[in-house]
Amino acid sequence: MEKIKSIAIAGKGGTGKTVVATLLIRLLAERYNNRVLAIDADSAMSLPYTLGVDVEKTVSEVRKGLVGRDQLRSNLKASPTKDMMKDILTKAEGFDLLTMGRPEEPGCFCAVNELLKYGIDSLVDDYEITVIDGEAGPEQLNRRVMKSIDVLLVVADMSRRSLETAKSIIKVAQDCDDGVNIKKVGLVLNRVRDDKLSQEMIEKIGVEISACLPEDSLVNSFDRSGRSLLELPLDSECPRAISSMLDKMLPQFGI
Repeated sequence: MEKIKSIAIAGKGGTGKTVVATLLIRLLAERYNNRVLAIDADSAMSLPYTLGVDVEKTVSEVRKGLVGRDQLRSNLKASPTKDMMKDILTKAEGFDLLTMGRPEEPGCFCAVNELLKYGIDSLVDDYEITVIDGEAGPEQLNRRVMKSIDVLLVVADMSRRSLETAKSIIKVAQDCDDGVNIKKVGLVLNRVRDDKLSQEMIEKIGVEISACLPEDSLVNSFDRSGRSLLELPLDSECPRAISSMLDKMLPQFGI
């Protein structure tokens, strides 16, 4: 079985995508002895809040600084992009966080973006696994963060609209329309109660269900009070379900 080095999370807004990303980061940090890189590729920048960390610098800010320099090439040679990425990492207990930041202003910065992507690609080699909290679809998922994703988890709740959105995201991922090689796609159903997907809907979506996360009152309580989900008891229902998913996805770390 090929080793999984990267997991990305996408889904319609409000479905709990960042909650899933946060709990994955927490559980993987324990299993991989703190060698986890978390990337917030969502312009909403919700991941630092659910992780309970303060971010001082973002990749977007670095890019703006590079564009503003007159001698970009010589400056980049003097400051390798990997070192730049290291400088803006937010160090936390069990993981490092790289934040992409707000969307870029209009204009073409292709050369700089390519250089930054190279820096990020080289940075991930220093970690056992990378978790990316992406935006709503693969076309924006990593904002060209990485060339290849081992596992894409698409999060949906049980509403018809959310499931239809998940289906469209999965189709783009399977077609590789965004230019990123996504090796495996799975569906994560969130806030599941007694309702079940019909066989017809499962077949329409077209991928396996990686996990069914129950409605968890503790997660809701933490979210309302603004508490970091890193403080959430691991015997709560949602973390247990995500841990079971990881046991199947990463069997060498089964507990």
